[in-house]
Amino acid sequence: MTRRSPRVRSAPEPAALTLARGAARAGLSRLHALQALRCIATLGLAVALARLAGALIETGGLDGVALGLAGACLLASAGLASAIEARSAALEAEVAVALIDAAEVRLAAMPARAAADLPRGAVIAGLQRHPGALARLVVGHAAARRMMALGPVLTAGAVAVVSWQAALALLIATPVMIVFFALVGGMIRDRATAQEAALGRLATQFADRVRTLPTILAAHGLPRETAKLDRRLQAYADGTMGVLAVAFLNAGVLDFFASLAIAILAVFLGLGHLGLAEVPGFAHLALWQSLLILLLAPEYFLPFRRYAELYHAKAEGEAAAEALAWIFPDAEAQAAPERGPILAVPGARSLVLPYAGPVADFDLPETGLVALTGPSGAGKSTLLRVLAGVEAPLAGTVRLPGQGFPATWVALDMPIPAGTLGAAIAEGTTAPPEAVAEAAASLGLSDDPHWPGGLDATVRAGAENLSGGQRVRVAVARLLLRPGTAFCDEPTAKLDPENAARVRRALASAARTHLVIVATHDLALAALADRRIALRSTLSERQAA
Repeated sequence: MTRRSPRVRSAPEPAALTLARGAARAGLSRLHALQALRCIATLGLAVALARLAGALIETGGLDGVALGLAGACLLASAGLASAIEARSAALEAEVAVALIDAAEVRLAAMPARAAADLPRGAVIAGLQRHPGALARLVVGHAAARRMMALGPVLTAGAVAVVSWQAALALLIATPVMIVFFALVGGMIRDRATAQEAALGRLATQFADRVRTLPTILAAHGLPRETAKLDRRLQAYADGTMGVLAVAFLNAGVLDFFASLAIAILAVFLGLGHLGLAEVPGFAHLALWQSLLILLLAPEYFLPFRRYAELYHAKAEGEAAAEALAWIFPDAEAQAAPERGPILAVPGARSLVLPYAGPVADFDLPETGLVALTGPSGAGKSTLLRVLAGVEAPLAGTVRLPGQGFPATWVALDMPIPAGTLGAAIAEGTTAPPEAVAEAAASLGLSDDPHWPGGLDATVRAGAENLSGGQRVRVAVARLLLRPGTAFCDEPTAKLDPENAARVRRALASAARTHLVIVATHDLALAALADRRIALRSTLSERQAA
């Protein structure tokens, strides 16, 4: 078998992000218009309040025009703020629903094998979180970004009418904030990506452990599995706190610079009014003009604060767009892969695995036991699926020995047809009853105390009465009767020591006439292998926890 994936190119914008932006485009234009009107109403309110306060302090009289303008602008600003919040929430909901609908369509059209390969827990948790995170990116964050460009310009223009020097002082503070956004951007993005990855692994492990809970309890593995979940919970909690820490740091630094700029303006204006200093643009101003500058200065920095509050939403939304890539495979991924040159010997060359990265070149024997080893997250199961032809690599060429027989897959979620144990083992073979009985006996299935009845033991629909370990042993027994290459994913992971030893002996026996490739953490099984392919993890220890 030869397979070669398309050449790796610079990644375009994730299709999920493109869809989300398209769904938000029309509503976002109306939202921007409402925000611009609110900004104008807020500026009008500041002018009215400055005139009103100035008249009260200087003359003790009440400026009726200023009072009426302040009331009108206050009502307009409050009404527009309410409309903006309602429209923003509705638009985010529309975008999230559009993404969920697209995911449902994709799942319905996805081949059954591809859908079964998806990590169930990560998909379920992702569909609960990722559409909302992506909606906040294309609605809330996009609106904040637009106002960060428009709001300060309008505010600085209003200040410049009174004192262009004061407006210039505000503008000078802007580059400092932009530079800081650029500095924290990569940090918060990396932490958000790690957080989403930790949640996906946690959800997948939790869903798997719930499904196999009877086996875990029977094998007295509850403390071990609890410890694993605790480690992944801690990794997710650490990732969440890392994102929040950077977000709080970002907001705190912006508040510092904003407060410093406002304090400097207040000092210059105070010195001008007291006649202690002749600072151009700050001396000889009317009281209402100085008050207007002080009222507008916080308004100038408000869009930056709002953008800083939503900056983590940008990182989370981008991570969500990448995580939703399975919904929208690009045209290259759907196209038939290019056929590369046939390798001179069975094996793999220049292989790059999804999520796990490159793998060193290796050869495969015609028969024998080959063990794929390495820490969690190194890509053992992914490499096994690539070798079996279930999943395509990002790059590289694979060739298996040409035995001319269908391959056999062994895993915890092996489909077992309803009927009897003997029929389940013999499925897809022409083996005589004696061979079926011998295979069942070698795996301890004929006299399993938890599944009495021997070869006539009943297998219910969906194999609901079989544990994960029993499924694996049935699959290994079936493997003994089939002539093709066998691919085994953690075949001893959920077995007690006695049954794990039986599976090791069976695989070693089958490897005398088959090519048997196993992905395993089992050191005893790896020690029996004729060849080992050791993979190195590309994840940090925290991510792999």
